[in-house]
Amino acid sequence: MRATLCTSLICLTLSLPVGAQITSGARNESLKQEIELAYQRGLAFLKSKQNTSTGQWGDAEPVAFTALALTSAMLSPSRKLDTPLNAEIEKAYRFILSNVKPDGGIYVQARANYNTSLALVALMLNPKLENEETLLRARRFIVGQQNDFDEKGKTDNPFDGGVGYGTPKNGKPAHADMSNTHFALEALYYSKGLLADKGDAAKNEPQLNYGAALEFIQRCQNRPESNDASWVSKEAQDHGGFVYSPGETRGKEVKTSDGRTALRSYGSISYAGLLSFIYAGLEAGDPRVKAVVDWLSTNFTLEENPGLGDEGKFYYFHTMAKGLAIAKIDVLRMKDGTLIDWRKELGQKLLNIQKANGSWSNETGRWMESDDVLVTSYTLMALARIHQGL
Repeated sequence: MRATLCTSLICLTLSLPVGAQITSGARNESLKQEIELAYQRGLAFLKSKQNTSTGQWGDAEPVAFTALALTSAMLSPSRKLDTPLNAEIEKAYRFILSNVKPDGGIYVQARANYNTSLALVALMLNPKLENEETLLRARRFIVGQQNDFDEKGKTDNPFDGGVGYGTPKNGKPAHADMSNTHFALEALYYSKGLLADKGDAAKNEPQLNYGAALEFIQRCQNRPESNDASWVSKEAQDHGGFVYSPGETRGKEVKTSDGRTALRSYGSISYAGLLSFIYAGLEAGDPRVKAVVDWLSTNFTLEENPGLGDEGKFYYFHTMAKGLAIAKIDVLRMKDGTLIDWRKELGQKLLNIQKANGSWSNETGRWMESDDVLVTSYTLMALARIHQGL
């Protein structure tokens, strides 16, 4: 792994997306300073929660939680790229590497794709020559998690092209959903420099079927023009948004006049859909991308995860910041024409709800959001992307 690659990978992850244009009017030095202070308090809280013996965070999903906390630390606005990592961060990286499996995945026992994808992103923020083969094997593992049921090479199953948690089930992933698919695509997106560094040898590396991935993604989108599934809502309020998985939502189900069951779009997974489209190579002008951006603009709120209330609210904030930053969107236009400077609005919201001990948490505990380590990590990663664009 060449030094030039290490530099480019760090810059790829830490900087704004290539081509993003931030006007001087969008800069807010006061907000940047507030975020920097809040970030340090958040990191201090995470440090207090780290297992000093093993270096890990969390017990239920220690690789995933440790990877998220590490990513938060590595994205810190105050971190200098040439500054040596402190002992706590080094120990956390050693914990992740201690969980590398013979199959190339990085996990303890279950949810292999989920853990490996988050771990690979964290490791790409600290790429070392001695870890190159580990990173490549993790990438190969994630590629191998893509579903191809029924007839091989054909997207003849609703779950083909997608990725699930990765818990082995008769040698195959158990399911596919938009959350895990977006995490897998994200890990592959930020590790693609590994292949550039291999030159001609990269031709022998397994590749994700991005065409199949795009078909899976659009099969989760409430857009009749590109999804003819019976559950797709034809209501304007759902158009362009996403559901969790083909035929499955975490939001509401409604009965239509023709007797069908239509699934409502909801916020956090719609941002995962936007991210997945971009990671899979779609441009802003693609009608599928425009449709989800329109839905997200119309349904913008910081009071809840649209369609789910307080459930998954911090995952929503996290995917919002990631999605809008990488989509190069500075301002959202709501249905009534109101323009929303999302960085300012989301930044102030997150600053205002930080707890006295530096943490964030959700009183509604679905998807482990009562865990203050998980939620603090989500929030810090959102603040990092806000800070980058100010």
